[in-house]
Amino acid sequence: MALTLLMVVAVLGNVASMSLYAAPTVTFKRVIRKKSTEEFSCIPYIIALMNSLLYTWYGLPVISNKWENFPLVTVNGVGVLFELSYVLIYFWYSSPKGKVKVAITASAVLTVVGVIAIVSTFAIPDHRHRKLLVGSISLAVSIALYASPLVAMKKVIETKSVEFMPLPLSLSSLLASLLWMTYGLLIRDIFVAGPNVVGTPLGILQLVLHCKYGKRRQKEEPNKQNVQEEKVDMEMGHHKDGNVPSN
Repeated sequence: MALTLLMVVAVLGNVASMSLYAAPTVTFKRVIRKKSTEEFSCIPYIIALMNSLLYTWYGLPVISNKWENFPLVTVNGVGVLFELSYVLIYFWYSSPKGKVKVAITASAVLTVVGVIAIVSTFAIPDHRHRKLLVGSISLAVSIALYASPLVAMKKVIETKSVEFMPLPLSLSSLLASLLWMTYGLLIRDIFVAGPNVVGTPLGILQLVLHCKYGKRRQKEEPNKQNVQEEKVDMEMGHHKDGNVPSN
């Protein structure tokens, strides 16, 4: 029964997390369409790539005991593919100066991950201490990733608009955090549950902001429509009088 529950939570966690990984595809379709990275930053995607690489390594038998953390390998393995794709697309369409910045940052991250992999494999003899090293670093990087939702929430409060924080993304984030926190608690692994102990309250707070400012947006949309309709009526009136509306 306990094993079945664990597998169900792991599968649902994989699905929720993959929907989060796929979310930035909208942004990168725009980058490809405009052939420009505009004002977008690549740093969150490079940090996310580092996070996925570390947790994939953490879940492998080299660090964990056999395949006890196999669900981490599957979800973060997919995460590596998504995040690497985003970084490469960003690199391709960025300016020459931007390309240098991406190359330096990504190289530094990959070097750090490589050093962690080598040290944890050859310098530390047992799984317990390997998990402690890789898990601690993964935990710190994962918590750092929550800077992005905090920035989005700050923007929502300042603008009183949820335009920059889509509801499906907020729901997926909360669901993924809840599921992985549950999974981490079930297997008694602080390095899996820890980041999501932070992520779950942030996800709830995002939904609170949607409840507060989402209604405001719904009220503003009819007003905008009425203003547009009045503008059309005025322009039609000008045409009837033989006048051409100025641009």
